[in-house]
Amino acid sequence: MWYVYVLLCEDNSLYTGISPDPQKRFLDHKNGKGGAYTRSHKPLKIIYLEKADSRSAALKRELEIKGWSREEKIHLLQLNLDPLPPGKRDD
Repeated sequence: MWYVYVLLCEDNSLYTGISPDPQKRFLDHKNGKGGAYTRSHKPLKIIYLEKADSRSAALKRELEIKGWSREEKIHLLQLNLDPLPPGKRDD
C-alpha cells in the first residue's frame, strides 16, 4: 500500500509527496532527510493522507495534486475534514 500525503510547513506552504510509510517519511522530512523543499520549509504536520493501490497510482495522483492551485488543494483538505455519515467510515 502506498500513500499520497500533504504536509503543512512552517511558512504555511503545502508539500505533497508519496510513501509506503508516511509517518516515517514525515520524520525524514522533519530531520532534513526528505526533499530539498522541506529542508528550507520545515514541515509541521501531515494534514492529508490518501491510499493508493500501487506506487504508480500514488505517483500519478501526486502529480495531479502538485498541478493544482493552493485553493484547489485546500478544497481537497476541506472535503477530507468533513465528517462521514454513519456506515461510511473505515472503522
